[in-house]
Amino acid sequence: MRKYMQETIVAPYKIMAVDDDVGILDSLKVVLRKSGYELVVYTNPLEAIERLKKEKFDLLLLDFIMDPLHGDQVVDEIRKFDTNLYILLLTGHKDLAPPLQTLKQLDIQGYCEKSNNFDQLLLLIESGLKSVDQMHIISKINQELQEKNEELEKAYLDTIEILRYTVEAKDPYTSGHSDRVADYSVLIGTKMGLDEDSLHTLKIGGLFHDIGKIGIPDSILLKETKLDTEEYSQIKNHPSIGVHILGDAKIFKDIIPIVKHHHERYDGKGYPSQLAGEDIPILARIAAMSDAFDAMTSKRTYRDAMPLKVVISEIEKNSGTQFDPKVAEVFLDILKNDYKEIEAIRKKYK
Repeated sequence: MRKYMQETIVAPYKIMAVDDDVGILDSLKVVLRKSGYELVVYTNPLEAIERLKKEKFDLLLLDFIMDPLHGDQVVDEIRKFDTNLYILLLTGHKDLAPPLQTLKQLDIQGYCEKSNNFDQLLLLIESGLKSVDQMHIISKINQELQEKNEELEKAYLDTIEILRYTVEAKDPYTSGHSDRVADYSVLIGTKMGLDEDSLHTLKIGGLFHDIGKIGIPDSILLKETKLDTEEYSQIKNHPSIGVHILGDAKIFKDIIPIVKHHHERYDGKGYPSQLAGEDIPILARIAAMSDAFDAMTSKRTYRDAMPLKVVISEIEKNSGTQFDPKVAEVFLDILKNDYKEIEAIRKKYK
């Protein structure tokens, strides 16, 4: 672990830990320094907030139960002046941890249960700092090209390619998957009569919808067996991590709804925001349909691809619950009457 972590360090990072348990902070300092990281620590969250107001940090490790402010209150205070700080919440043992619903409502990028074994936390820190690197790239390009409108589109596409390749190197499945989701989405959007700008956004959003997976530890993302509840909760963070990576860059504002909401469900039982019906942006509803279709029809290490008849049956059964019924109707028509267009896309991105 130590050797791997040191090999992946590509830039100095400023990391802060806030915990009212001095023993935890001492342990964190030892573990992180062994892995090549320097750490600033605070036992008083109010003092930490004041430091963060004056100085930029890349990543914050934040305890949940503290005095005089709990972790959720600290997050709320920090987000008033810093929306970019990558925050990992440290929760107590399972009987002391906050409810999962509470964690979902916080503007954080991940959480980890405290234990004597810091391996999982180190993986989350490493993945978080990869996300920070991407945020820095985007921020730099956005700043340099703010006044150069002619170069904006090229920089936009070039940046997307750079970040896509980063994710695809991490998870080979994402490569063909993202290309197919992009083309399926454009196909659906075309059949629905969307304008050219919307189709362009669908294309780019589809290519980029899983960028947040760069913030998911490889041990979870590449696991060949079924994920447990905790691991699945971490996977469900990838849309929010994707949005955090994109930040406030104007060049990405149109695709952010796709990145953030492509796992929402029409019945409101999706994530991360539990939006329902037409409260879900239409482009995200289209991408969700494409994403689910490609997942069902792709062979994975733990299961074979579903036959087309089964896929059609699943879409029909979940129309109005998982899927927007109008989007599902259009896509079912494509599957039943224009499947050659689907085959062309699948052949293109084998």
